[in-house]
Amino acid sequence: MKNKINVNVVYLSKTEINVKGKAEVRYYEKILFNSVKNIFLLAGWDKENINNTNWNPLKEIIKPGDYVLIKPNWVSHENKSGNGLDCLVTNALLLKNIIDFVIRAMPARIVIGDAPVQGCDIRALFKNAGYEELVEYYKANYPYIEWKDFRAKRLAKNNQRSIDLLDNVRDSIIFDLGEESLLEPISKDYKKFRVTMYDPDLMREVHRPGKHLYSIARDAIEANVIINLPKLKTHKKAGITAAIKNFIGVNTDKDYLPHHRKGGSKNGGDCYHGSNIFKSVSELLLDLSNSCSGILTLFFSFGATVSYFISRATGDDNNLEGNWYGNDTIWRTCLDINRIIMYGKPDGTLAEDPQRKILTITDAIICGEGDGPLAPSPYPLGIITMSMNPVAADYVHAYLMGYDWRKIHIIREGFAKIKYPLTNFGPEDIAINNGNAIKQPWPPITWRPFLAPKGWRGHCEKLI
Repeated sequence: MKNKINVNVVYLSKTEINVKGKAEVRYYEKILFNSVKNIFLLAGWDKENINNTNWNPLKEIIKPGDYVLIKPNWVSHENKSGNGLDCLVTNALLLKNIIDFVIRAMPARIVIGDAPVQGCDIRALFKNAGYEELVEYYKANYPYIEWKDFRAKRLAKNNQRSIDLLDNVRDSIIFDLGEESLLEPISKDYKKFRVTMYDPDLMREVHRPGKHLYSIARDAIEANVIINLPKLKTHKKAGITAAIKNFIGVNTDKDYLPHHRKGGSKNGGDCYHGSNIFKSVSELLLDLSNSCSGILTLFFSFGATVSYFISRATGDDNNLEGNWYGNDTIWRTCLDINRIIMYGKPDGTLAEDPQRKILTITDAIICGEGDGPLAPSPYPLGIITMSMNPVAADYVHAYLMGYDWRKIHIIREGFAKIKYPLTNFGPEDIAINNGNAIKQPWPPITWRPFLAPKGWRGHCEKLI
């Protein structure tokens, strides 16, 4: 008998922290298997076959012949804090366990893919994070599994590739959310929309009043089931990155992704607090640098750097990319993409009802704190979470981090009663199941809260 799937319940399973050394890999793979097994048991999935070799917990959401997308976090090949990849990207052995459970459900097609940052060297990432061995193993034993890099653009210095690079026209679907976009209320100033290192003129073509385009990997829209495998980290722009933010990685072209608005909060922007003439000059020069090529790019980029350091010397902070709690743009972009993932159809329109099942299993084993997502420091939490709703998942993630969810736009606004909603329940309806069903109010965490990014410190933490 099929088990009822509770979308407002988030399951928690404890696990051991990663061990070092290749000799211990098989041991740790087994540890993670038991942790994943436990989380499926908590949900009651295929519990009647738990002791049988044909135990198939994911049959609760995957039917034979389905098309499944597995979406890990492959954000970058290097941690800019120097603290390694364990707190940066999805644990490779957790991914392996999930792949093996998906195979048991007998889907017709399995795609594993993400869109890392433009400068990510995918070869180096796969080699250093343990994915290379996975690709080799599954290509030899399950050649129908596809590994994809969803980026339509990347830096020329990383032009060697080991896996597919999607063609933006052939393998992407363009969605126009129009006036239903959450960016529409702030689109009067559409010329201020920015994403670092990209030409602002291109963004003006895809985001303006009444027009809000997103370029989404076709694999995400054609899938019957998406298994979202984020890494729990802090995020300089959004506060946290986990279930909701991870879906940025199904967008194939960053020119379609407003991350902040040019200018300080006193001048109608949300790039930084207040106003600063030197930061304004730096922003102008960055726009010129991103709009040209060759020697002029280097010239304007150098000028922007000089102006930025002058602003620092005059006592301002180091924020010039919307890296603070006042960023009122990025959460809108993220929630728009989540709505597309939930309701999107292959013809580029949104249906009235959800079109696919979305399961989020979050790697909160070694999390990232501080200046995530690209320069986090490790926070060993030793937990795996599972949820059928990304907003519910991140509501619980904020609790585990010691943060006030009401201060984090990307979570708070996920409960909004809008067309194409992400939730049909309120925050008070969410429960935790770690072996015991725990309704709210939950007790205070007994571990140290996560260190927030610099631009969020003193704002997002929960008062004890």
